[in-house]
Amino acid sequence: MLSQPLTAAGPIGWILAMAAAIAYAIPALATQHLQEAGARRCLRLAWALHALLLGWGLLGELPHFGFAPALSITAWLVLTVYVVEQQLYPQLRSRWPLSILGSVAVLLAVVFPGTPLHVNASPWLPLHLALGIASYGLFAAAVVHGALMSHAERQMRQGGDHDSGLPLLTLERLTFRFVGAGFVLLTATLAAGWLFGEQLYGKAWVWNHKSIFSLLSWLAFAVLLFGRKRFGWRGQSAVRVLYIGAIFLLLAYVGSRFVIEVLLERAA
Repeated sequence: MLSQPLTAAGPIGWILAMAAAIAYAIPALATQHLQEAGARRCLRLAWALHALLLGWGLLGELPHFGFAPALSITAWLVLTVYVVEQQLYPQLRSRWPLSILGSVAVLLAVVFPGTPLHVNASPWLPLHLALGIASYGLFAAAVVHGALMSHAERQMRQGGDHDSGLPLLTLERLTFRFVGAGFVLLTATLAAGWLFGEQLYGKAWVWNHKSIFSLLSWLAFAVLLFGRKRFGWRGQSAVRVLYIGAIFLLLAYVGSRFVIEVLLERAA
């Protein structure tokens, strides 16, 4: 069982993964001893090592892809958003959950590297996958901001000051911006799969668990955006619909690939 990930990742991949996981873990494990500036430097180092690991895995001689690499790229995109937002909002604080997310994601990606990408696949397939993974990253960023928003609301109702570092309205605005951008990319991904499935995958659109969960997630996000625009949805009601859509989207690719790669131990 371990020979496949060892062969797929190689020694350099494992070194990069362990270095990135340790750099991610330091801000979470050393919360009491590490100042905010030091924690940010560790997260940025981890982010850079994570990028090298992704490049090593996806641009090597035999690229692999599966549920764990998809989660790893999603986590890296969320960290990318965090790095950018810290420049715009220096008061932003959410290092502990992001540290855990990054550590788990990089280790999963080397333990479960996925299956080799077909060399005879359509040259448009990488673009299709990139659109899909980018939508995952944007919706994941929306979920993180939605969770911060919910936490801030609970603390304010209890009479305390929330510790996210951003005003509640700013968190809400950012959450829906990420949802809107993710919805555009998800729509493009589904439309490409529907119209050009035969060119991309060698077969037309198939109604299976992956396509059904993808469409359910699209519908959930569409309802959320419509409810926001038409009825002014906000707060916990909006976040619940966001979570439902995110769960459907997670099941669409990551869930189905997990069943195939881990539980059934075969390639699709």
